[in-house]
Amino acid sequence: MTTLTIIPIPTFKDNYVWTIIDPTQHKAILVDPGDAAPVLQFLKQHHLVPVSILITHHHWDHTNGIKDIVASYPIPVYGPNNTLTEITHRVQEPDYIYIEHFTISPQIFNIPGHTLDHVAYYMPDRLFCGDTLFAAGCGRLFEGSAAQLFASLQKLASLPDGTRVYCAHEYTLNNLRFARTIEPNNPAITTRLQHAQRLRDKNQPTLPSTLREEKATNPFLRCHCPEVKIAVEQYAEMALSSSLEVFSWLRKWKDHF
Repeated sequence: MTTLTIIPIPTFKDNYVWTIIDPTQHKAILVDPGDAAPVLQFLKQHHLVPVSILITHHHWDHTNGIKDIVASYPIPVYGPNNTLTEITHRVQEPDYIYIEHFTISPQIFNIPGHTLDHVAYYMPDRLFCGDTLFAAGCGRLFEGSAAQLFASLQKLASLPDGTRVYCAHEYTLNNLRFARTIEPNNPAITTRLQHAQRLRDKNQPTLPSTLREEKATNPFLRCHCPEVKIAVEQYAEMALSSSLEVFSWLRKWKDHF
């Protein structure tokens, strides 16, 4: 069985276009190409031919490159049910999709919250989750509710602990600094922050992470933990009776961090 290579192409200030490569066939799948130029350059440099594009949600920094890429390579574009005319194949949970030249069949999860149309693509041990789950964080609430985003994160957290998380932004350092504010006595957060800082000092990505790592250090997946609850109650200046309430206030706190 061919071992796939997954490489992030940096775009804009902190976006990644995850590129899933079959090195034996020189074929590639592109995830959320917000900018065509660096993607096309990467494909040319590495003698790769893209066979499909996967879109997680409609935001411009994930989609603006589709048109120019498809102009050079007329390939299918999979994405959620939204108004983007470039999407050729609409997907939603519980769909699986077949990608030509690849043996993987990504499973679709609906994960609204950041946007209402947001989906994730899950392959065994690999999760491409756009802007819903970040390393040590989660997306802002632009369209959905806190309850929707909380449920989406719980859905992703139920996947196997060894699942590698390929999110779409390099936000790890800032997220871990926030996590340390919430749980200053959590040694896993301190260790992860130090490691992430070393990587960024070398201009290397901090991603992918794993769900095991997220469950140990991501406050948005730890709203049931007493130390997180106490910290958020102090911020909210009120008692909170559920993990959802903790999550809702935690998201508000992060918005102003």
